[in-house]
Amino acid sequence: MIVLGLTGSIGMGKSTTAKMFADAGVPVHDSDEAVHRLYAGEAAHLIEEAFPGTVKNGVVDRTELSHHVLGDAAALKKLEAIIHPLVRADASAFLDRSRAAGAPIALLDIPLLFETNGRSRVDKVVVVTASDEVQRERVLARPGMTEQKFAAILAKQVPDAEKRKLADYVVDTGNGLAAARQAVLAVINDLTVGKPAS
Repeated sequence: MIVLGLTGSIGMGKSTTAKMFADAGVPVHDSDEAVHRLYAGEAAHLIEEAFPGTVKNGVVDRTELSHHVLGDAAALKKLEAIIHPLVRADASAFLDRSRAAGAPIALLDIPLLFETNGRSRVDKVVVVTASDEVQRERVLARPGMTEQKFAAILAKQVPDAEKRKLADYVVDTGNGLAAARQAVLAVINDLTVGKPAS
């Protein structure tokens, strides 16, 4: 089974692209969705221990938690030390299930794949991209987003040009959904056609 990593900077259309892979029959593991599940499950008591007052009714209050970690590098590191291993374990279990089901490809949607040294966890990387203009327009249209927040997020991410250089495949979502879907199908085709089932 080929493990495909999907990544891309903020506003590039990664979630939409992940859905296209899922619609084409590829099992998809979404790291953000896993975090949401963990915040309502096994991570909750660990986060409450580390950041008292951040869990309400057994679920991590994301707003409260962000007050504790925003702008505090040490606190953020502490949070990542709790959540990253749990997300990885969740992804490993997903891959085991996909392998057992005989899937030729399984996709890990990892927003910070390059930033968290996730390259070693996947066989191939798909980077989702769009022009700077399209990215800016999409991100600034989000509720509560400001130029400052956008700049701060970009500063933490590996630049798009760098990601594209490191990619095995690039899906450009700036040319419309139909073109992006064609690119996704081309990736699947390239990985599965003429390859013996493992």
